[in-house]
Amino acid sequence: MIEELRIRDLGVITDATLPLGPGLSVVTGETGAGKTMVVTAVGLLLGSRSDAGAVRTGAKSASAEALLTLDPGHTAVERALEAGGEAEEYDGGAQLLLARSVGADGRSRAFVGGRSAPVGVLAELGESLVVVHGQSDQIRLKSVTAQRNALDRFAGAELAGILGGYQELYGRWKADQAELDTLRSEARERLREAESLQAALEEIDGVDPQPGEDESLKGEAVKLANVEELRIAAAAAHEALIAEDFGDSGDATTLVDAAKRQLEQVAEHDEALGAAASRLAEVGFLLNDIAAELSSYQASLDSEGPERLAEIEERRAALAKLIRKYAPSIDEVLEWAATARVRLDELQDDSTRIEALEAAVTSAEAELRKQAARISKARSKAAKGLSSRVSAELTALAMADATLVIDVQDSGELALHGQDDVAFLLQPHSGAPARALGKGASGGELSRVMLAIEVVLAAVDPVPTFVFDEVDAGVGGKAAVEIGRRLAMLARHVQVLVVTHLPQVAAFANQHIRVTKTSVRGADGKTSTGFTSSDVQLLDEDERVRELARMLAGQEDSESARAHAQELLDDAKLLPQPA
Repeated sequence: MIEELRIRDLGVITDATLPLGPGLSVVTGETGAGKTMVVTAVGLLLGSRSDAGAVRTGAKSASAEALLTLDPGHTAVERALEAGGEAEEYDGGAQLLLARSVGADGRSRAFVGGRSAPVGVLAELGESLVVVHGQSDQIRLKSVTAQRNALDRFAGAELAGILGGYQELYGRWKADQAELDTLRSEARERLREAESLQAALEEIDGVDPQPGEDESLKGEAVKLANVEELRIAAAAAHEALIAEDFGDSGDATTLVDAAKRQLEQVAEHDEALGAAASRLAEVGFLLNDIAAELSSYQASLDSEGPERLAEIEERRAALAKLIRKYAPSIDEVLEWAATARVRLDELQDDSTRIEALEAAVTSAEAELRKQAARISKARSKAAKGLSSRVSAELTALAMADATLVIDVQDSGELALHGQDDVAFLLQPHSGAPARALGKGASGGELSRVMLAIEVVLAAVDPVPTFVFDEVDAGVGGKAAVEIGRRLAMLARHVQVLVVTHLPQVAAFANQHIRVTKTSVRGADGKTSTGFTSSDVQLLDEDERVRELARMLAGQEDSESARAHAQELLDDAKLLPQPA
């Protein structure tokens, strides 16, 4: 709800703070005092279009601020945080500050949670925070979607359960239908894709590449291309280790063996030389092993000739062709082929999948039709109840012949909400045609219609604050008392702010705010050259009596008027008050 509303330099209001609270708050004052600026300020905070003409004469800008207290998980709090704003935790709730300024040049700025934000964010927040019903405002239930949703909320848990199951099935039905349409419309493209994948996989399977084969063949090709140099190097190294001429003592094996023998002859005289002899023995064994490997290597070179090199180059050419067409390496070619096999299986299974989807879509549609009929029945039942209750409220609001007609028609088309078209219509009197809300009714009548609807829907409607401007236009007497009574009934569930000129309505308030106009004369002594400003005051009990007396008779000091005002207050207190 709105804890506090501050208005600065808007219309005739210079600087005013309205301390609001739960229940019903009323704003009263003389004509031209600036009561409507309260509604204008709320509209600005809801993202309505700014008007430079609303800036007080002589001021550079006008501004409106609202401090709201909401549940921490409220959608408005989450949206404000998404927009970069901040919400402070307070007494188990979250406090959110909204602000809007309008310059005399027409420029407007919006602030959410202390941070600058697009005006559109205020409009988004306003949808879940405040509903305004004024003489020139669009009605809240103007769209068929809003009307259908309101009826569904009134219908309660029974319809909600049916609708939830229906919407879950509807989602699956639409997904299956979309997939079926895709399979049918893309049949030729999918066939061409399957043929292309089949040819590619046959080519790859024909080559039968092995993981890492391209790199291993590359190494072998380099080896065979330089076979003569490798043979000469291996032979020379082998000769250096073990000479073919046993008379030659210059090879490494012979020299190491000679050194070992020399040390072994004196090893018994010094352990250090004995250890060196042992290590030379190990070196001799290692040299013999290397020499044997070199000999085997030379033999393998002799067996691998130009024929093997030709085979390798032919194989590499086949692998290179696959790499050019499918992936940068053979390992990646193999990965591509594995993915392609999965996709080919999907494409080749199209006919089976189409048959299964056709059966699923047909079965789901039949079930949806059954559930949609149940939804229509529940809606029609709820429509009668809502229409009856609202029409009863209209009778008490001096619209005895008016009837709210809720038309539930079968559109024949399945949609997310069922197959119903819902329309709220107003029949002003018996025999007259029922027309859409907002057509054929005056502003005051429309406000009373909306009040009647809001009173009935209040217990199931999530919007926490309602603002009514001149809801009592054109009525008086008993009808005015009934309007006040119903505003108090609505305020049991939500916060209600009302701009009114009727004492019968103001008597029901939990908070009574008075707007007072002050005119200052100019230097020439004329009011036309001076300026007018307004002040806002929260009234106590005695001040309320004086204000109601003024509203009743224009004589706040009249004893009879004050007595009548006190009687209105006492009678209102006897009625159930907002929780």
